[in-house]
Amino acid sequence: MIQYIFKLPWLVRGFFYKFLFQNVGWPSYIGSPLFLKGVSRVSLGKRVRLFPGFRIETHGKAGRIRIGNNVGIGQGFHCTAAGHLEIGDGTTILGFVFITDIDHDYAQVGLPVLEQPFIIRPTKIGGNCFIGFGACIQAGTILGDNCIVGAGSVLRGEYPPLSVIVGTPGRIVKQFDPDNRIWRRL
Repeated sequence: MIQYIFKLPWLVRGFFYKFLFQNVGWPSYIGSPLFLKGVSRVSLGKRVRLFPGFRIETHGKAGRIRIGNNVGIGQGFHCTAAGHLEIGDGTTILGFVFITDIDHDYAQVGLPVLEQPFIIRPTKIGGNCFIGFGACIQAGTILGDNCIVGAGSVLRGEYPPLSVIVGTPGRIVKQFDPDNRIWRRL
């Protein structure tokens, strides 16, 4: 019983966030945020566990973030979207992971990067994925269902379901063979 007492403030916060966020499914545990922006366009499914120190922001009128059901997200999570960013059901995201659908343009030399327009690329994390500590999922990344992303990896591009991806830049090192029911090295 005592192990659940610390979650009580998280449940209460989750209830009150129903009025700020587009949707917060019940029961969801939400720790103290570091920064929130545009959360009226952020939808959290049922049983989302969001540990303290997270930063979630949407930009412009089109920015939307959808986090599916039964998603666990570690401390220090940073997620930003100016288009549509989705995290699938059953995904586990460890601490200090960054996920975005935004790149900053730098074409106009002499003009500060933050004053240049965003380059928006759809980003989607499939269902039942595992994203290791400190990973960076860049704009335009499509991660299939049941993928494993190694700690500290930097991903951009499309990755098929049932893949293990590691490194900088992220590359596939294993894929699941459904016929033989084993993970094969590539």
